[in-house]
Formats: sequence, structure tokens, C-alpha cells
Amino acid sequence: MKQFPLVGNSVKLILKENVLAVLSEKPLTTISSAFHNGGGLKNTKAILNVEVLKSCSDKSLHDNPEPYITDSAKRFGLNESFIGMVTAAAVENFAFASKKVGELAVSVISTAADNEGNTCNFAESAGETINVQENEGTINIIVVIDGNPTESCLGGTLITVTEAKMAALRELDVRSRFSGDEATGTVTDSIVVAKTSRGVPVVYGGPASELGQLVGYCTRKAVKEAITKANEFMPSRSIRDRLRERHMSIEKLSLELSKVNYLKVNPQKLAKILETEPVFASLVLAAVKMDEDVKKGLIPAEFGDIEAVSERFGSLFSQGIKGVKVSNGAKNKSDFEVIDLPPFTKNVLINIVKTAPSKEKTENLK
Repeated sequence: MKQFPLVGNSVKLILKENVLAVLSEKPLTTISSAFHNGGGLKNTKAILNVEVLKSCSDKSLHDNPEPYITDSAKRFGLNESFIGMVTAAAVENFAFASKKVGELAVSVISTAADNEGNTCNFAESAGETINVQENEGTINIIVVIDGNPTESCLGGTLITVTEAKMAALRELDVRSRFSGDEATGTVTDSIVVAKTSRGVPVVYGGPASELGQLVGYCTRKAVKEAITKANEFMPSRSIRDRLRERHMSIEKLSLELSKVNYLKVNPQKLAKILETEPVFASLVLAAVKMDEDVKKGLIPAEFGDIEAVSERFGSLFSQGIKGVKVSNGAKNKSDFEVIDLPPFTKNVLINIVKTAPSKEKTENLK
């Protein structure tokens, strides 16, 4: 068992086997989306984040996790009045952030990932179509406020926590498994906000308030750290992974380019081109970002014809490589119409594939 101090002297964080518990000597007032005893305002001395062990991760557990949660709580001698969440993440990899300003203090504890250490398996973007059969992978957040927010302030704080979680996902460019869009969470996220009720009432919990800034800072830091602790998710992940997360795998890109005989390239060859030439890889990521803006309707009106601009964007790159002569390739522009890729990505890849062989030849002559 490991123990960590939280806000004040009466609230502690305990890690025991597969349970991460916030235990308080005095009742905490909570608002939450927790599975066990969550919803509305509740008073409790215990908040549990229970890891579902691989040996127990079956359909019956997902359908009815209550017995598993209550059995885990017995290790702490708790009755059913505790607040309980479940997670497939290894709770020992939790992340913690704390900050204090004056008499107001905030601590945030977060876990993230599934039982394979992968946060992205069930990342989603709220509002999209989601079809999922399993629910492994989640971001669980516990916020403990050493202060006395009002009821409405607790509700506002819950919103601030959600916004800060989304900001952490955006910083790491976590993508929806289902669409490849920027993720807003995972399919089973859970949040608990608790207060000690000490001190004068705090009215505002929004992002610009004193409390909201503490909560936002700590949540963003804890969630980001929890995600990066997952072994299979790193900020510096490869260009191959970044494209795959956007539903634009190397295999898919190669297949589309190969519809034009002149551009035939296998996945291994395209991967090598992008992985060994940072300029090529950076341009592809830039093109992908431009295409995301096209999809969202965010391209400035001054750009005019997107197809024409994207063609110039791609060709300017190949023309800028000193000492490389690029073949005209296809006889007609219409030959490239069979390639089913977004415009900027398509035109950049066409020029990269046309340029790469000439560049290699030039390098060999040095």
C-alpha cells in the first residue's frame, strides 16, 4: 500500500493493489458522473477508482460492474456509501497535480488508457456516429477542492474539468478511433469533483475564476501526464502513427497513389520516404492539417479555388528542391482524379513520390 497527502491534512490518496482511493476523515461533498453512487450532490468519505484486472475483463463485468466495485471497496472496510468508478487503466500509473492560491487548494488525480496501455483505442469526438461493442479504455478524473464552492459552482467546476481534459487531448493530438477527428474524450470517461467545505463560499468555478484556473491547470497537467504514461502513446510518436490515427494509413495512401501507374509505390517504400526525410514528413502533416480546415470550412475566402491552390502548394515544394528535376509524370491532370484523397494531401504526396526517386539519385551522385 502506498499513501500520498492531498489537500489539507485530513484527505489522503491511497494506492492499494488495483484500487486508487481518496479517503477523508470528514465527509466530502461531491458531484460526479461516477458509476457507483454518482450523480447529484452526495456526501462521502471515500472515492474509489477501481482497476478492472485483465482476468476479470469480460462481458458480464461490463454489463454489471457493481459487485466488482463493492468487493474492491471491502479492502478498505467501506460500506456502499462510497463513490466508485472503474477503469481498464493500470491505476499505479496515475498522474497527480496540485496547486494552492491563498486559502484555496486543488488536487487532481487522473488515470488514462486501457488494459493494453493504449489511450486511443476508444477515443471519440462528441457528436459523431459511434458504434462500439466493447468499453475498454477510459479517462477517470478525481478533483479534490480544499474550499467551499457553492452547489452551482461545483456544477461549473465540472464543466471546467471537462474543458481542461479536452485541452489536454488537443495538446497531444489524440484522435477519435471512429472518425480520425480531434478527440474530446473516450467512450467511458468519468469525473468526480469533491470539496472539503472549508472556508468562505466560492461562487464561480468557470475557467476565468480563481478556482477554475486552479482546476483547469491541475486537470490539464494530470490528464496529459496520465495519457503519456501509457506505453503505446507518446507525443513523439511516428509519422506512420500520426497518419493512421487520422484514418490515413500508409497502406491506404499507397493504394490510392498506385491507381496512377506512374506513381505506383508500395507501403514500405512510402514509409521509408516519410520516415527518413523530415521535410517530406512535415509537409504531409501540414497538408493533412490544411485538409482538416477544408473539411471544417475554415479556409479563408482569399484562397479561392481549393483544388488550384492545393496543386500549387504541392508543386512549389518539388520545385524548391535544388538540383532535382521532376518528371511531368501523367500526361493529363485528369489522370490524378482517380486518387481519392483530400486535395492538399493528395497533391503533396503526388509531388513527394515524383520527387523522391530523383532526390535519391542526386544524393547518390554526391
